[in-house]
Order: sequence, then C-alpha cells, then structure tokens
Amino acid sequence: MHVSAAVIVDAEGRLLLVRKAGTTAFMQPGGKPEPGESPSETLSRELAEEVGVSVAPADLSSLGTFTAAAANEPGFVVVAEVFAADIGEQHPAVGAEIAELRWVGADDADGIDIAPLAREHFLPR
Repeated sequence: MHVSAAVIVDAEGRLLLVRKAGTTAFMQPGGKPEPGESPSETLSRELAEEVGVSVAPADLSSLGTFTAAAANEPGFVVVAEVFAADIGEQHPAVGAEIAELRWVGADDADGIDIAPLAREHFLPR
C-alpha cells in the first residue's frame, strides 16, 4: 500500500498525529494518491482535507521512502513517501475522516496506540 505522510512538528518538538474514525492507532496525516497525483500533490490535498492546513506541494521537503507494518490492515506493509511540512501559524483541526488529532512527544507516547511508521521512524525520542 503506497501513501504520502507528513512530519509536522510544533515548537515543543511534538509530532502531529491523527486517528481516523473507526480505528485506534494514531498516525501521521496523509493518505493514498488519487490517479495522476504525485506524492507531494497527494500530501498537500490530504493535509487540507484531514487537518485543514494549506501547504503547497513545492513547499514540502522530502524525507525519503519508509516502510512499516500497516496499522489498520493486518498483514500489509505501508510504503510511505514522507515529507516534512512547515505549517507556520496554521492550527490543525479535525476534518474529513479524522476522529481525533494529537501532538505527541516522547514523554506521552507510551500510553498511546501509535502506527508503526510513526513510532519506528518519526516519533521524538
């Protein structure tokens, strides 16, 4: 499963994570591409839909391709094109299929169900 995902960090070094409706794991905002979209176009669209922030595809900084077990689809692997996204003074808010969003730091990550991609590669330590 191919997706685009964002690394959005606040001034306190916490990572923005979202939980989709009907799921338990928190993950980075992002999602699957629509036909003809580049990975950065996918992420730009998903950020607007899911958390209401606007970041142009050209303003996303590629961090590379990462793989991990899929959080909500047992037995599957997610291949993520991951980008750093600077949202400036924008304030993310729940949108689209998102049930909850949370800023997560190293100190409060232990009691939260966090998707393998975020926990293994991007969660602050």
